[in-house]
Amino acid sequence: MALTFYNSLTRKAEPFSTTSANGVGMYTCGPTVYNYVTIGNWRTYTLGDLVARVLRYNEYKVNYYMNITDVGHLTGDNSGDADTGEDRMEKAKAREGKNAWEIAKFYTEDFKHGYTMLNLTEPEAFLPATEHIPEQIALIQQLELAGLTYRINDGIYFDTEAFEKKGFTYGVLSNLDQIKAGARVDFNPEKRNFRDFALWKFSPIDAKRDMEWQSPWGVGFPGWHSECTAMSLKYLGEQFDIHVGGEDLKSTHHPNEIAQAEGATGKSPFVHLWMHGAFLQVDGGRMGKSLGNAYTLADITARNISPLSLRYFYFSGHYRSPLNFTWEALTASDTALKRIKAIIASDSTDIEHLLAGGKVNESYREKFLSAINDDLNMPLALSVLHELVHDKNIAPSDMVVTALNFDEVFGFNLGEKSSIEIPAEVLILANKREEARNAKNWADSDKLRDSIASHGYIIKDTDKGFVIEKK
Repeated sequence: MALTFYNSLTRKAEPFSTTSANGVGMYTCGPTVYNYVTIGNWRTYTLGDLVARVLRYNEYKVNYYMNITDVGHLTGDNSGDADTGEDRMEKAKAREGKNAWEIAKFYTEDFKHGYTMLNLTEPEAFLPATEHIPEQIALIQQLELAGLTYRINDGIYFDTEAFEKKGFTYGVLSNLDQIKAGARVDFNPEKRNFRDFALWKFSPIDAKRDMEWQSPWGVGFPGWHSECTAMSLKYLGEQFDIHVGGEDLKSTHHPNEIAQAEGATGKSPFVHLWMHGAFLQVDGGRMGKSLGNAYTLADITARNISPLSLRYFYFSGHYRSPLNFTWEALTASDTALKRIKAIIASDSTDIEHLLAGGKVNESYREKFLSAINDDLNMPLALSVLHELVHDKNIAPSDMVVTALNFDEVFGFNLGEKSSIEIPAEVLILANKREEARNAKNWADSDKLRDSIASHGYIIKDTDKGFVIEKK
């Protein structure tokens, strides 16, 4: 099946093709490193990883980059105007008693550690905004020469009306053009149009920032939107293939990236395919630090749950659909992944021998490829994996080899026995009990429950499957 992705730009699913002989150019909006990354953010970064893995599974070369926002992201984006409020790094500085550079270093390192824990595909480079200030200044100068900027008291702004007069369309990813000025925030009367946005912000006259630079317009720092445009232009060129991000970036950040790039280069489209992941809910509602439910990977591991089980949980829903996180659902995902690993472990006591003697089952591979190539239908891909590992008619060697082939996309580390935290014999007993329950053989089911208990574990049945816990 041809590889197909949903394009937020055209609002339809499209067959994928690259425009470059050098490989697929791909960029994902990365974290603002002022605090720990939440599991909501990790869903977006897992999407970027998944896109890269599926492209490589389809034998594309991938040139993948991700930014690190360590300056310029203001708190006003929470209320609808990303040009207002405090710089998040400066706010974290006041919260933690460190300077902004120390804040950036600490949370960047924590992010990269989490990236490894989730087994995410590392990009060609992580690109900190603070290491690309000259590129951002050069971009703004290009826009200035094109007649697309103006100056007000707090900075240099992009002129969206001037942009449209050149024949471009602003806000193609969002409904921003339908939002009335002042609907969410007070309209800045100095701005020529409520849609205009900051390219360069001036430092406060009465205070010195930790992060500020000289520029042709005065001492200050870049606007949040400048970094992604400047860095993707540098590393991927004036037009490239895929841009990934969370759906919250569709309203302003990504339209502003497009406007800057197309305004500076005169070329459209800037990016051919835009992919956006849906929000992660918690217990049926929104996630937020003020609500106390902005969980992190540390919260996951504190419950003795592997981050790879969170990865499995993400794949239980389609990336464009909201996914509801509960601890019960994550525990069920943890158990499901351990069951798969236990089956593979029980059939692969000598995995090198099996890999040498086994081959990929083409029938299962076709079903798997059909699922992942259909706009990343990972729930269906997971069902194919489950069907494979429970198929008694396939040789153990072929099952293991095929499962490990699928794992090039899943990234579950299925071949690593050490990652199985619940003993394999317990999981095998649990699988047999599930079979007995499905056959309504309640006597055997009870005996198997007792056997599991004798190993020091209890098994609970939920509407999402069984859950195993240590006594």
